[in-house]
Amino acid sequence: MKAIVSKQYGSPDTLELKKVEKPIPENNQVLVKIHAASVNYGNLVLLKGEPFLARFAYGLFKPKYSIPGGDIAGTVEEVGKHVTQFQPGDEVYGDLSSFGWGGFAEYVAVPEPALSAKPNSLSFEEAAAVPTAAVTALQALRDEGKIQSGNKVLIYGASGGVGTFAVQIAKSFGAEVTAVCSTRNVENMRIIGADHVIDYKKEDFVKRTEQYDLILGINGQQPISVYKRALRSNGIFVHVGGSQKQMFQAMIQGPWISMTGNRKIRTFLQKNNKKDLEFIKELIEAGQVKPVIDRTYLLNEVQDAFKYLQEGHAKGKIVITVVA
Repeated sequence: MKAIVSKQYGSPDTLELKKVEKPIPENNQVLVKIHAASVNYGNLVLLKGEPFLARFAYGLFKPKYSIPGGDIAGTVEEVGKHVTQFQPGDEVYGDLSSFGWGGFAEYVAVPEPALSAKPNSLSFEEAAAVPTAAVTALQALRDEGKIQSGNKVLIYGASGGVGTFAVQIAKSFGAEVTAVCSTRNVENMRIIGADHVIDYKKEDFVKRTEQYDLILGINGQQPISVYKRALRSNGIFVHVGGSQKQMFQAMIQGPWISMTGNRKIRTFLQKNNKKDLEFIKELIEAGQVKPVIDRTYLLNEVQDAFKYLQEGHAKGKIVITVVA
């Protein structure tokens, strides 16, 4: 089979399309013919080995997982004798990041818990865009942010993969949502349901006086102090992503701010969770959430997909078509 292989940390140019042996599923595994995959920030960490601490999980000197790719959608081709939830022909999707990766390939063999039934209303490309980004948005809003109906929610960095899901999921919880994005994404934010849109190209967020019950920081350079001022009493800021300086501020200053005041600053890492993915599927089938896809690349164009991701301007998700 064809697969993208990573043998060393570095730039997207280190990724190679090669022929490798097709996997054989073990007793508890499902063999999936992959139709589509998508690219997330975690793929960049695995590619570059940065931040350095990530290498203790992914391999100190070279990648432990030779075939990258986490989010997939495809068709079950074969199941091990202990598999009970799936059978050949089933359409599935899932996040493989806790199960050895391997999504940028024509086939992958993974344990049963890595997969869920694909939403019928989505194409394979749309389904592949969902798992990591949507579950990240859900966990940040619900578990860390304690979102409630009627909350005023600000999503900073709303136009990317996680952000577009966060806007829609927050609306599904009954929140009043303000999206922060650049000029070219303003109309798309309104289309996916944002009640208010702040164009940071035209308006300085630092000078705003409005306050919110919950703020998700998904991208950007703003100091934590700016977000703190924008929180109502008992409000919560959840750091999902952004600059390294911002991340360290959230990790170091956040606990002190949370202990000494009535506003909470929290850092967050998404956890692979099948039940959460199934919850997202329910929202999709109810018409409350739909993936936003910016660009689609072929498997032999993965280098270009990573280069575009690194630019940081994707409007929604970047998807890899593996089998047309």
